Amino acid sequence: MKNDYYIESYSHVKNGEISVNGKIVFKTLETEFKPVMKAAYKKLVVDYPKFFKMDNLSKLGFLAAEVLLKNESDKDMAMVFSNRASSLDTDRGYQSSIKDSTQYYPSPAVFVYTLANICMGEISIRHQIHSENCFFVMDEFSSETLSYYTNQLLDENKAKKVLCAWVDVDNGKYNAFLYVVSKKGTFVHSNAEINRLYKTTNE
Repeated sequence: MKNDYYIESYSHVKNGEISVNGKIVFKTLETEFKPVMKAAYKKLVVDYPKFFKMDNLSKLGFLAAEVLLKNESDKDMAMVFSNRASSLDTDRGYQSSIKDSTQYYPSPAVFVYTLANICMGEISIRHQIHSENCFFVMDEFSSETLSYYTNQLLDENKAKKVLCAWVDVDNGKYNAFLYVVSKKGTFVHSNAEINRLYKTTNE
């Protein structure tokens, strides 16, 4: 028997704007990544100093999750993330730090973030999430991939909820779309509905 699942809530971060369930919670005329992240952190009163040590991908995912999971109490939550560029944004920075060994030394602090799934790790630590997780790297946003693995996790009772995401940072461009899936919610968990919510700020 097929189970019916729903999208409880969702968040977007793009072009200097952060929203939850379509409602803007932060907006600035600035669109460059670093100033946007810094201003959003201050505005949203995130008391987490480690934020400033994270790489760009982790910062993006962290803020999108922070506004989405602000009132979430259930820790039995799996994570299914995806993006196009993996950790390439950080990889470039790390590579530049070792290109001239006579002047530069590779930073262990940067090396840690040359894996895309560290973004999930930072969110897990912040929200004390302990469950299954996976990070897919693909050419473009795929609701089919996210929904398939999400349904499988819930069908097999691997978790009560699943945090899904498209979190991508590359060459100054950034885009985050996160949503929580469970047995109760506002929107039907279908490919059509996932695509509709994703496109609300990506058209």
